[in-house]
Amino acid sequence: MPRKYAIRDQEKYHFVTFTVVHWVDVFTKPVYTNIFIDSVKYCQQHKGLMAGAWCIMSNHVHMIIATSGENKLQDIIRDLKSFTSRQIRKHIEKNQESRRQWMLEIFKKAGTEKSNNIDWQFWQQHNHPIELDTNDIMDQKMEYIHNNPVKAGFVDEPHHWLNSSATDYCGEKGLIEIEFLD
Repeated sequence: MPRKYAIRDQEKYHFVTFTVVHWVDVFTKPVYTNIFIDSVKYCQQHKGLMAGAWCIMSNHVHMIIATSGENKLQDIIRDLKSFTSRQIRKHIEKNQESRRQWMLEIFKKAGTEKSNNIDWQFWQQHNHPIELDTNDIMDQKMEYIHNNPVKAGFVDEPHHWLNSSATDYCGEKGLIEIEFLD
C-alpha cells in the first residue's frame, strides 16, 4: 500500500515537520538549536539541501525544503534527523543539563517502544512531507511556518523570532541560508 505522505517529485519543495518524541521542549536551549542549525548548514553545503523557509519551535521544526538533485530529499532528511539526534544525545549525556535524567528516560523509553530503534529515539519517525505544487499551497505553508511563534505567544511579529526565516523575508540576514520562494 502506498504511503499517503511520501516524497514523489524530488525537484519540488516540500513542507515537513520534525517533532521531538513526546513533544519534549528541547529547543528552549540555544545549544540544541545550534546543533540543528549547524546540521542544516552542513546538509546545504554537502548534500544539496535547499531551504525555502524554516522555523524552530521549542519541540518541533517546520521547514520548506527541496534538493538540488545531488541526493534524494528523503535521504537528506534521514541523515539530518539521525545526526541531530546523536549530537543532542551526546550533549545531554555529557554536559550540564538540568533535565538530563528526565530527558534520557523519555528518549530511551521511546526508543525501546519501537522495533526499528535500538535504545534511543529523539525525533518522531514521521515527517509528513507535503508537496508544494501550487503557489497558494506554498504561501499558506510559509505563512503557517512564520506565524507559528506568534500563534504560540512567543513574539508579536514573525520576524522577531530569531529561529526562523521570517527574518530573511523582512530583508535581514537570518541564521540559515535560504532560497527565496516566489
